[in-house]
Amino acid sequence: MTERNILAYFHSPEQAEGARRKLLALRAIDVSIDRIHTDAGADTELAMEMIGTDVGGLGAAVLGAAYANRSAAIMSAAHPDASGLSDHGDETLAGRDILLTAVVDDREYAQALRIVQECGGMV
Repeated sequence: MTERNILAYFHSPEQAEGARRKLLALRAIDVSIDRIHTDAGADTELAMEMIGTDVGGLGAAVLGAAYANRSAAIMSAAHPDASGLSDHGDETLAGRDILLTAVVDDREYAQALRIVQECGGMV
């Protein structure tokens, strides 16, 4: 049995939950739903003194945030607001902060994709 993965983005948890129920009825091997956001590990309790201290990276300098770990600081530097490396012209994922992850049998993959798209998901 060959397995295939699906990552789909939704506008609401309800849309994703509808897809999850249908995928489970299709006998999906695994399905999970998570909310994604750009605050990867940000610790809002920490204050940052910019003058006279070591700046913790581009994200800290531009966004004015402090991060609990180095990985979160690196991820924040990739954000368009910090890096400036986006023209903000591609809005295909705008508002889609619900991620459905599914593992399905290869034989049901095409039908699983249709289910996800019919429920409002973007693959």
